[in-house]
Amino acid sequence: MTDNAVAPRTPTPLTLLGTGAMGTALARAWLAAGHEVTVWNRTPARAQALAAEGAVVARSAAEAVAANRLVIVCLLDDASVGDALDGAGLAGRDLVNLTTGTPGEGRTRAAWAEARGARFLDGGIMAVPPMIGVAGSGGYVLYSGSPELFEEHRDTFAVPAGTRYVGADPGFAALYDVALLSAMNGMFAGMLHAFALVRPEDIAPKDFAPLLVDWLTAMAPAVHQTADQLESGDYTRNVVSSLAMQAAGVPTFLRTAEEQHVSPELLAPYLELMQRRVAQGHGEEDGTGMIELLDLRRGA
Repeated sequence: MTDNAVAPRTPTPLTLLGTGAMGTALARAWLAAGHEVTVWNRTPARAQALAAEGAVVARSAAEAVAANRLVIVCLLDDASVGDALDGAGLAGRDLVNLTTGTPGEGRTRAAWAEARGARFLDGGIMAVPPMIGVAGSGGYVLYSGSPELFEEHRDTFAVPAGTRYVGADPGFAALYDVALLSAMNGMFAGMLHAFALVRPEDIAPKDFAPLLVDWLTAMAPAVHQTADQLESGDYTRNVVSSLAMQAAGVPTFLRTAEEQHVSPELLAPYLELMQRRVAQGHGEEDGTGMIELLDLRRGA
C-alpha cells in the first residue's frame, strides 16, 4: 500500500430487529457485503436460518440493541417497535425504523427516540423482498430524519437497495411511502377493472396485457403536468382533454360495465368526483382540480 492509498473501509456492524421476509432479505444483503449483523426476532426460530449464514442471534431485543451502535428495525407496526424497544438502552444509538407506519407515527417515534438519547431515521421500503440486494432491481428505501445519521451510514444503507433521503422531517418517509403506494393501488384498481371488462369475451388476458401496459406507460407523464398545475395554481394550464369532456364519457363507462356484468365499484368514486367538479363550474380544467374535493381542510 502506498502512502497515499486509502485503506478500505470496514463494513459497519449493525443490529437488525425483525427477521420476517423483508428483514431476512435485508440481513442477507448486509451479510453478503461483509457486515457483522446481530439479529433478533420475537419468534427465535425465524432467526436461526440467518445464524447459519453468519449472523449473531441475540436472546432479547435489548441484547441486540446493546451489540451495535447502528440499529435497524423492521417489524410489523409501530406498536411492535415500541414493545421491542421497551427497556432497551438507546443512548448513543443510531435508530433506523424501516417499519411501515404513518407520518404521525414517524414523528412521534423520532421524539421518543431522541428523548432516550438516540439519533433517528424513519424509512419506507419501496421494494418487495426479492428486490433486496439485487443490483438494478429498482428497489429503494426512503429515509427522513437526522441528516447527519443518514450521511454517516449512507454506504451501509445503499447495500440492500437504493436510497432516497427526503428531508429532516421524520414523517416524510412514511408520507412519501404511503403516497406512492396509494398511486400504485389506484393503478391496480384500474387494471383490475379493465381485465374484468374484457374477461367475459373471447379475449386472452395475455393478449390484452401488452396493450394495457403500453397505454398506462403512455399516460404516466400526466404526473408531471399535474405537478406543474399544482405548483402554478392554474388547473387550466396546458389542458388537452377538459374535465367536462372526460365527464361526458362517464355514462359510457357505467353502461359498459353494466353490459359486461362488472361492478363499477373500483371506478365509481373517481367518476363521481369528476362529475362533482364539473357541476361546480370547473369543466375547463383537467383532473388536477379534483384534488380540491379531496382536501378536507378546505371543507370539500
